[in-house]
Amino acid sequence: MTEWGRTGMGKIALVTGGGTGIGLAIARGLSAEGYTVVITGRRAGVLEKAAAEITGETGKPVRAIACNVGDPEQVAAVFAEIKRDFGRLDVLVNNAGSNVAGLLEDISFADWSGIVAANLTGAFLCTQQAFRLMKAQDPRGGRIINNGSISATAPRPNSAPYTATKHAITGLTKSTALDGRKYDIACGQIDIGNAATDMTRRMSTGVLQPNGETAVEPTMSVKHVADAVVYMASLPLDANVLTMTVMATAMPFVGRG
Repeated sequence: MTEWGRTGMGKIALVTGGGTGIGLAIARGLSAEGYTVVITGRRAGVLEKAAAEITGETGKPVRAIACNVGDPEQVAAVFAEIKRDFGRLDVLVNNAGSNVAGLLEDISFADWSGIVAANLTGAFLCTQQAFRLMKAQDPRGGRIINNGSISATAPRPNSAPYTATKHAITGLTKSTALDGRKYDIACGQIDIGNAATDMTRRMSTGVLQPNGETAVEPTMSVKHVADAVVYMASLPLDANVLTMTVMATAMPFVGRG
């Protein structure tokens, strides 16, 4: 291990898609609780800025590593760096993802493949690498938390690729929770509805509803998501939140209206 791993870093957490939005809030929340946080994303500049901001707020070092989670070689390199510099990983938050909206019949194969790679393949690749590290480290085990989204239960209009991947994340969460038992690896999923980020800013002006109308939707502070993830991460490994929904109370979800 390097100096990073020899100076009382505490628990180590990796947050994918950690440079902006929900991922940034989660990384900030974990850092404030004393975790040493590693954040990944596609844009190195955005990650470095986020890491500096969090470190300035919490006083804890944050490692920024540019990575396309849909690329197995890049994912393997991230986990090799974590193993080298920290010696272990205690929490993985599979948060990275992207979206494309459009009529189902008009979605291109390239767009479909890109969403599947970012939202599903990336989570699988990171989970696979986390298993290899967590089952071999001492003490053994760790926790994996997947960002499922409200769309893991109910779709929005014109969201087939995103919704399909988020439904699949639920299956990955359950399989991971089952297969991780023998290694003391716990896995849970947080389904988030209308957290206020740059991506949800359009909700203040109106978004398409299933009945064809456009309506303004309520949002909630993204800090509530971070607080929920910190709680999930704080549990001992003999306890697990398998699924949790955190949503703006008045958003159209129950009955989608």
